[in-house]
Amino acid sequence: MARKTPATPPPSAICQCCDPALGAFTRRANAGLSRRGFVAEIVAAAGLGIAARSAPVLAQSAQPPATLFENVRIFDGASDRLSGPSHVLVTSATITRIADGPTADAATADRATLRIQGGGRTLMPGLIDAHTHIMFETVPQAALLMADIGFVNVAAVKAANDTLMRGFTSIRDLGGPVFGLKRGIDSGLVPGPRIWPSGAFISQTGGHGDFRLPTELPARPGDFSYSERIGAAVIADDAAIVRMRAREQLALGASQIKLMAGGGVTSSFDPLDVTQYTVPELRAGVEAAENWGTYATVHAYTPRAVRQAIEAGVRCIDHGQLLDDPTVALMAEKGIWWSLQPFLDDGKSAYAEGSPNRIKQLEMFSGTDTAYQLARKHGVRTAWGTDTLFDPAAAAAKGFQLSKMVRWYKPAEVLKMATSDNASLLALSGARSPYPGKLGVVQEGALADLLLVDGDPLTNIRLLETPETHFRVIMQNGHIHKNTL
Repeated sequence: MARKTPATPPPSAICQCCDPALGAFTRRANAGLSRRGFVAEIVAAAGLGIAARSAPVLAQSAQPPATLFENVRIFDGASDRLSGPSHVLVTSATITRIADGPTADAATADRATLRIQGGGRTLMPGLIDAHTHIMFETVPQAALLMADIGFVNVAAVKAANDTLMRGFTSIRDLGGPVFGLKRGIDSGLVPGPRIWPSGAFISQTGGHGDFRLPTELPARPGDFSYSERIGAAVIADDAAIVRMRAREQLALGASQIKLMAGGGVTSSFDPLDVTQYTVPELRAGVEAAENWGTYATVHAYTPRAVRQAIEAGVRCIDHGQLLDDPTVALMAEKGIWWSLQPFLDDGKSAYAEGSPNRIKQLEMFSGTDTAYQLARKHGVRTAWGTDTLFDPAAAAAKGFQLSKMVRWYKPAEVLKMATSDNASLLALSGARSPYPGKLGVVQEGALADLLLVDGDPLTNIRLLETPETHFRVIMQNGHIHKNTL
């Protein structure tokens, strides 16, 4: 009987003396390679790449080299009316040609070009949600605090795919352990929106990001809470710690920094009127972000909290339902972005009637109408977002949260806010933006994040409420994720 050749041992079992490459790698590590460089080599050797600061290219399965949308009417992200019948050519990830007649571009003659007969339907930019917490959208708060983080990650993978299938091709995530999910999407492992991550939001003790139990206070020196250990939130109680925690998030890949500057609904310790942090503490986070070429935004509702944040150099206010006229005028004067959400008491609350959280929620709801009126009066640059937390039904109603904006704006203004305006807010990240290119518009040279809508959303914005039937094609980065034509 012939002798069997011994199986080749796996790489991990090969002695470095027998493998010169591995030996050289180990010697470099032992020779004083920096920690950051050593980690990079380890990950690169595993074939995984470094995702934190490389410019990700959304991975794609086999796709035609070009896609031609024929006979569509375009909402370009800025106009108040649709174009005439048009033809739009997408090559790779970019819109390369828009014509009002059959385009003679050579690529369209290629038999491999996918032709989509628009039939007069509306072609528009992919939607952008400027305030999300994709890791927390669909799981109960108790699950976030007590369940295995692996379960939370699995739920977030499904939430990301569902978000994309609702037509939201980009999101700004303002707090949560989202870096791994983003990397999985960018690597093509799972479908989902482009993510501008903040990482863990930064909170003072007793602030909106402090989700410890009362029995955990006073905190032991140097003890990290569960939320901190999973990267959901960090507690920082002086300027030096705020600066350090902000730098940590930037090092991990944050595209902007999120600071908690006032009381919140979902947190237990703080009433809405509480002002959180001091100007020097907020400025520490702002400066850390600016040194990385990006910006800081804050969670805040009240005039005092917002004025303090503006003094510290913050460039965006998220929420602000309880602001007054002079404060909004100051925001307009300083060119501050207002990321405002259409919170109304128009659905089932997660909080019991009479509970402290429900009382805070109703107080916040009561200011929404006034906030939008002030935003319009002073011409503040206004973004739109959902800020859904712990509620799968609310996460499924993103389109409704957008369509109800006609309470304050014309349909064209609403769509512009959720496309090109929100894209301008994303661009505040500057060099820290993880996706180079122009978004939120249908223009030659822009990235091909596109929706083909069955109908005209400028005349019937409620089409956005039922994406499963009215979004016939969903394209992101030139990749078709849905095509029912």
